[in-house]
Amino acid sequence: MTANKPGTARGDIFVAPFSADQMVGQTGALINDNSGDPVWFRPLPSTNLQNADFKVQTYYDAREGREQPVMTWWQGTLALPPWYTNLPAGAPEPGGCYYLYDTHYRLLKTVFAHHGYYPDEHEFTLTPKGTALFLASKPVPMDLTPYGGPKNGSILNSEVQEVDLATGRLLYSWSALDHLDPADSEVSASSASSSDGVWDAFHLNSIDEGPGDQLLISARNMWAIYDISKSSGRIRYQIGGKKSDFTFGPNADFYWQHDARFRPGNRISMFDDGCCDLPDGAPEQQSHGLILSLDFDHRKATAAKTYYHEPPLYSPTQGNTQALSNGNEFIGWGQSPYYSEYAGAGNTQGNGLKNLLYDAKLPGSNISYRAFRNEWIGTPYYPPSAAVRADGRGSVVYASWNGSTQTRAWQVLAGSSPDSLTVVVGHAPRSGFETAVTTTATGPYFQVRAVDASGRVLKESKVVRRPS
Repeated sequence: MTANKPGTARGDIFVAPFSADQMVGQTGALINDNSGDPVWFRPLPSTNLQNADFKVQTYYDAREGREQPVMTWWQGTLALPPWYTNLPAGAPEPGGCYYLYDTHYRLLKTVFAHHGYYPDEHEFTLTPKGTALFLASKPVPMDLTPYGGPKNGSILNSEVQEVDLATGRLLYSWSALDHLDPADSEVSASSASSSDGVWDAFHLNSIDEGPGDQLLISARNMWAIYDISKSSGRIRYQIGGKKSDFTFGPNADFYWQHDARFRPGNRISMFDDGCCDLPDGAPEQQSHGLILSLDFDHRKATAAKTYYHEPPLYSPTQGNTQALSNGNEFIGWGQSPYYSEYAGAGNTQGNGLKNLLYDAKLPGSNISYRAFRNEWIGTPYYPPSAAVRADGRGSVVYASWNGSTQTRAWQVLAGSSPDSLTVVVGHAPRSGFETAVTTTATGPYFQVRAVDASGRVLKESKVVRRPS
């Protein structure tokens, strides 16, 4: 944590750490509080397995007619050299899926893609209709010689898919290859030589469902954002790229962008990666959060607000810009290991500390595809954990409860047998993920109880015995 000022929005921070280099610790889905302490962690068994797009959403159960908060994320394996070179770097390998977990940390739903496509890490969004919108991808064989690639190559196509969560049935699909021209890609088809002949021409990385019939889709490798009529599949307008329907005011253009979202008042937001591997003539710019104002009468996009970091960051991939309920903006810096919160007015290049309220850095080369601040009340179905060791003439008892957001203090019980734990021998406020409570009791049997802000016991641990 490098900055923590008053005025941040309510909620904890949701990240899914992984690394394309040397992983520090474990990959998985991680909730942190503002101090950087973990609230909940679900580690994965291998650093070659990743989570992404980890966040809180609202799940509408059409069968029961009710809504509930859930955590959702993608889980799978990414094509990260040198381990995988059969697909373009960052593409999902076969075998991934999406998960929905309830507030008790129980699995509710597992969602898969259709048409032989692979579930994609870039987007998984629940809708108020009880459906899920997500991106899925797979290589489609194609003669790439017209584009400067191999004859027996493939194009990595992306589909927008929508499934009914109750049944898993596919309700809607939209194929990039049917509507976008690969010739407009900013990535050369010759790059397929490093990924087993597969060309990542489009690289769709976000979907947002807007008012009426609209979908907003970001295609990173086209440098373009598309507003699409969902019913017809027709592109209503394009922002950026080689066939942009909009011109740009100062600081409004973008490259390699992620996370395009509708905003009120003819505005859209995104994370502008803005750097790295740019064609000749394209000026490199710092990565930043960007909100564009769209003038439809004059077809011009202007920069309404920007969010820069200090020190300056240059993220080749990933990232997101999240609107918070109090008007702040939360930025996940993608391939740079930071996440930050700013007051809504933002800042300008060279002035990255202005309106900065919160900033934190993941260890080593760890990164998170996106980062979110979400409000979440977790009440685990499983009990707290306890451990104990001798300490001079007394004992130290350690208490933790992975995922509990309501625990404010711990009680320690001790006794001469597992059935005689009736005396509270220690009490301490929760202090981080694991709390150490010192007591003069020798047990040898101990148990901990989690207590909420009103003093109510939430749940108790299993009984543990102090080593002799």
